Amino acid sequence: MDINWFHADYLPWLILLFPLVSFLVIVLFTSKNTVLSQVVGLGGIGVSWALSMVLFVKTVWAADPALGERVYGSSLDWMSLGAYTFRMGVLVDPLTAYMLLMVPLACLMIFIYSVGYMRGDAHNSRFFAYISLFSGAMLVLVLADNLLLLFIGWELMGFCSYSLIGFWAHKKTAMEAGVKAFMTTRVADMLMLVGIGYLFLEARTLNFRDILYNEEMLHHLASTDAILFGGSVAGLVGVLLVIGTIGKSAQFPLHTWLPDAMEGPTPVSAMIHAAAMVSAGVYMVVRMFPLLSAGADFHHFDYSTPMVFMGLIGAITALGAAVLALGQNDIKRILAYSTISQLGYMVAALGIGAWVAAVFHLINHAFFKALLFMASGSVIHAMEHGEHHAAEHGHGHAEHEEPDGLVMDYVAPPNDIQRMGGLLHRLPVTAITMAIGGLSLAGFPLLTAGFWSKDEIIAEAWHGMTNDPFPLFVLLALVVAAFLTAFYTARMWLLTFWGQPRTPAAEYASLGTFRKQWVVWWNKRGWNKDVKLMQEPTTARDRLSFAQMETPLIILAFFAIFAGFIGTPVYHALHDFLAPTLLEEPLKIDFNVLPMLLSMALALGGLALGWWVYAVKPLRQDEVDPTEKALGPGVWEMLQNRLYIDILYRRYLLRPVEWFSVNIVIQAIDKETIDGVLETIAEAFTWLGEAFKRFNTVVIDGVGDGLPRAVGDFGAWFRQVQSGRIQQYLLYVTLALLALGTLFLVQVR
Repeated sequence: MDINWFHADYLPWLILLFPLVSFLVIVLFTSKNTVLSQVVGLGGIGVSWALSMVLFVKTVWAADPALGERVYGSSLDWMSLGAYTFRMGVLVDPLTAYMLLMVPLACLMIFIYSVGYMRGDAHNSRFFAYISLFSGAMLVLVLADNLLLLFIGWELMGFCSYSLIGFWAHKKTAMEAGVKAFMTTRVADMLMLVGIGYLFLEARTLNFRDILYNEEMLHHLASTDAILFGGSVAGLVGVLLVIGTIGKSAQFPLHTWLPDAMEGPTPVSAMIHAAAMVSAGVYMVVRMFPLLSAGADFHHFDYSTPMVFMGLIGAITALGAAVLALGQNDIKRILAYSTISQLGYMVAALGIGAWVAAVFHLINHAFFKALLFMASGSVIHAMEHGEHHAAEHGHGHAEHEEPDGLVMDYVAPPNDIQRMGGLLHRLPVTAITMAIGGLSLAGFPLLTAGFWSKDEIIAEAWHGMTNDPFPLFVLLALVVAAFLTAFYTARMWLLTFWGQPRTPAAEYASLGTFRKQWVVWWNKRGWNKDVKLMQEPTTARDRLSFAQMETPLIILAFFAIFAGFIGTPVYHALHDFLAPTLLEEPLKIDFNVLPMLLSMALALGGLALGWWVYAVKPLRQDEVDPTEKALGPGVWEMLQNRLYIDILYRRYLLRPVEWFSVNIVIQAIDKETIDGVLETIAEAFTWLGEAFKRFNTVVIDGVGDGLPRAVGDFGAWFRQVQSGRIQQYLLYVTLALLALGTLFLVQVR
């Protein structure tokens, strides 16, 4: 069959194929060659990105008005289930095209960043193999035309996250974090799989178009009673699918794995938070939204059970995670709780029917969160270098083992923003790009992408609050979360880059691109006059490595503000483009200046408060954090301990499960019951075997061997009769005659 692989029907196969092939090539052929493995990994995702842009142009710039009602894609037979043949294939509709604009590009930036960040790591090839598989799994999920193939990509990402979070397995914390992420998400995935199975049982298909673009099928699922808990099949399946998203997208109460996932390398954090993993949960809910909203009329504020479930969980998560981010000092954990909070925004938006706004925020968040995580990695790298240089200059040291086995001198972990300060003049590119990403996260008005997508979610909740208390609850939670987001973002950036260095590590921090000219320009303007004019020697390889880390930051910074240049029209264009993705037309509300003013006030108010607290009077060494002082030691300790949720889980869930596993499952059931029964059976059969052995020896062997032996013995004895002596023969004849004569005499009488 002649296939044009560059046709939009077949091109998706190539897009998802190249990263998967890169994984296989690295594992099978180039694992011993770091440079070649990097080239293969970059080549795979680079080709995938280029092909994605070709497909994006074919589908979007072609301006096909029927795209959505008619889709691109192809499928092939996978397995036969009696009268039904299950097919696996790819699907390209407006939602897929929009996701392809983000996923391969974000992955490509992370790959480029990883080349510099992971330089010198002893297991570099394995790292690039895993992130190639990670990228391929996300593309499988995005391009799948059915729920089962989506779930395969979903589970592949679960494996990759486990492998990459625990990549530095010599660190106990990293190993435990990988296991925690894997096991926590498995709880949700198991229930999600039950929902998928139940949906197939009722619909006899898992194809998206056959279910989600079929009014008759949706009506059947919404009107058929579920086998459990009452309600409809659509409601029960929808809740089970949402639980899968709660695990994958780290929503309350299964959010605890994501902050610990920061134990992995920073590119892994960027991949999990931006291009894959947590984004997958929101994408899946958007894709399945017609099923989750079946039987409801959210245009008139009539919400289905899965929608209410999502709205409550998302609002609670958005607010709770924003509160927790206030009390963190680890720069990556702050961003982790920020991701949880922003994902809560998206899930809450889906709960009130604002799925286009949720997708808009999903894409914007992916770009600026990838930027923020990679910038934090540059900061951590600079602090590590600073610790090393500080130790060389006699500022004390402590041994710290690096992933590649090297031992370097570090005073303390380099992630703590309390130990930073004054890094703006040391890391100007990182500082500026991270400021752009932070402003987008905070929702700085008009100029940043984050403002427009977050504003649309608030506007949708504002639209429904006067008609139903449910959108009002969502609005209140998101409003408070937005203000806290702006404040903790300002706190994070200012404690990291503003003021004077608070430790020797911050004073000597560098990526190797530090320039004396920059400091002279900086000091002429009256800022940070005490900055040391230290020119650090760097090699060409160092400069290349740091350029590889900072170049993606500049590119992603553009995307963090790109939507700001376009403004509101981009959302309306996006709304019209995405609308045909689902069968039901999404709600399009009229412009209202009040929620926009509210969004502006929240962002500017939080940023202004952060500036007043941390910039007007920068925090000095050994000073107490103003937020800690304002909250008090009790509340601050509670935030530092994550509201004790992890402790509660460990005490009331993990320990009872461990006790049950050890004492009941292992000891009582396995060892005493199962092993006892098996050992008893083994002993019985051993005794029976011994009995058969004795029977065989005594009876079978005794008779079988005894008879021939007796015959042989008799023959040996009887052979003695043939002695060859005439006298003996005459004696035998005489005795025989006497015996015969006696016999005859007895018979006669």
